[in-house]
Amino acid sequence: MYGLIGKMTAHPGKRDELIAILSEGIRDMPGCQIYIVATDPSDPDAIWITEVWQTKEHHQASLQLPAVRDAITRGRPLIAGMGPYTETIPVAGHGVRRAG
Repeated sequence: MYGLIGKMTAHPGKRDELIAILSEGIRDMPGCQIYIVATDPSDPDAIWITEVWQTKEHHQASLQLPAVRDAITRGRPLIAGMGPYTETIPVAGHGVRRAG
């Protein structure tokens, strides 16, 4: 399994618009088990994204999906900054389905 947890900072006043773009088409990503977009209560422009994938290759392949590429194109102008982020290895949790 492969996981990512990362932070994006939207330009002031653009957070909700960015969240809407990031939330479109997330059901049709093969290998994606969990994709959560969350706001940060301490920063009105910050977004945290938590992802769990069957494999790192599934995540990489998702970046070529038309809906994902469209979201990147539309969302990029709304992003003021990226990071921090970390890769994880999910081992257990509600909604996490182990392969095998």
